[in-house]
Amino acid sequence: MSLDGAEFDYIVVGAGAGGSVVAARLSENPANRVLVIEAGGRDSSFWIHIPVGYGRTITDARVNWKYMTEPNPALGGRQIYWPRGKVLGGSTSINGLIYIRGQAEDYDRWRQLGNAGWGYEDVLPYFRRAEDQEDGESRYHGTGGPLHVSNLVERNPLCDALIASAGALGIPHNPDFNGARQEGAGYYQATIKRGRRVSSATAYLRPAMKRPNLTVATESLAERILFDGRRAVGLRLRQPGGTISVRCTRELVLAGGSINSPQLLMLSGVGEADRLRDLGVDPVHHLPGVGQNLQDHYGGQITWKCSRPITLNDVMLSRPKQLMAGLRWLLFRNGPLSVPAGQAGLFTRVLEGSATPDVQFLFQTFSGGYYEDGLFKFSGFANFICPVRPRSRGSLTLASADPAIPPRLSPNYFSDETDRRIAVEGLKLARSIAATPPLADFVTEEHFPGADIRSDAEIEAYFRETGGCVSHQVGTCKMGSDPLAVVDASLRVHGLEGLRVADASIMPTLISGNTNAATIMIGEKAAQMISDAARA
Repeated sequence: MSLDGAEFDYIVVGAGAGGSVVAARLSENPANRVLVIEAGGRDSSFWIHIPVGYGRTITDARVNWKYMTEPNPALGGRQIYWPRGKVLGGSTSINGLIYIRGQAEDYDRWRQLGNAGWGYEDVLPYFRRAEDQEDGESRYHGTGGPLHVSNLVERNPLCDALIASAGALGIPHNPDFNGARQEGAGYYQATIKRGRRVSSATAYLRPAMKRPNLTVATESLAERILFDGRRAVGLRLRQPGGTISVRCTRELVLAGGSINSPQLLMLSGVGEADRLRDLGVDPVHHLPGVGQNLQDHYGGQITWKCSRPITLNDVMLSRPKQLMAGLRWLLFRNGPLSVPAGQAGLFTRVLEGSATPDVQFLFQTFSGGYYEDGLFKFSGFANFICPVRPRSRGSLTLASADPAIPPRLSPNYFSDETDRRIAVEGLKLARSIAATPPLADFVTEEHFPGADIRSDAEIEAYFRETGGCVSHQVGTCKMGSDPLAVVDASLRVHGLEGLRVADASIMPTLISGNTNAATIMIGEKAAQMISDAARA
């Protein structure tokens, strides 16, 4: 059935972490006619649903936008690869499956920036509403929600050794990074249920698709928002069969993420007016903050050769071990293929003036290069070191008025001195932990950067020359009331009507950790605000 000319109450653009949640929640009211559009296809790939499949989907153009940044000045002109999901579930279908909310102080800061209703105590009920925590309900956790959050079943001795060695250096064990405090070392929680990935599509969208009032359109690229004066009234879509238009009577909700939401706004004439004119886009509303305030987690890894054959590298280097791991997953949904990208880690302070943790370790029971480089051909493990509250700021601008052409992505990584200091001190700490038993007993030698890289200047150069991002891009449609704010505290686009943004782009500052959990929370809170507005 053609959607051309069809009318809905709500249209949600993007079926990722925010969009799937908004669409599913709005469709709980049978009176709402809801359309969610997704530029990618269905999440039918086998590799999406097996946890370790992120190693495949992270570079698979069938489910991945495969963006590249502009040359980064502070990185010697290097371009950085940005994997972003182009499939139902968005990046929740290809990410590393780690469930981290960030620090309470992150959200209190949002509130202090003038965003009423976004402090930690304000957003905690939405985290709990979303969650089905296998440990049960508590002040910090919910049960019965769509998103299953589990503890790691497969525990590698390397992870226990990391936690013990960190403890020997005064970093306390933390059994729940999402509980009363974030600081400490411990195991990560993951969006995995019975050995399978839990994406926003499987958790929210698939159950909601049984409702007759929800329509899901895949392979539908949003070309432009349609306006009647200052009010958003629909969308122009590019589908395999041609271009169509759909209408909305209540609200249009952008949830394409920190790249595609600002891109669509600019394609639709909402942004810095002079830049839009230069590209042949007629301005509809001058809003200079669209695409600004870009933030991401940039860091680097330290890797070691392992004294025992207990790493994922050993599994993948052996055909019999590969077959056994595959059989375990197929029969029992466990084994080395059932774990997230980072099994354990820590949050701690490496700068004297930091009041809360300023660095995150993502400890990996494998070692290799970034993305397409693959695993090293020896038994090895790694620690990815990431300053959690980066001060470096970048921007996103249109490269063309054609929606199929990616925007220019200029994250300006590593441009701030504090970011560089945290990375350097973080690597020193990682070395100290690796030199402390029991983790030291598993180390035969440091592989990268290598023992000859010792001085602060050499370590900083190593981060510049080899570092990468964790793909936690946020901030390009930031929430606030300052001149560069794009949405208000209700996520309504400033100066326009019937238009909201509900994804990671609204974060005024990046949270201290992985962004999936926070973006799902944003979707939950956005859906509640939209429903409340309809009843008002």
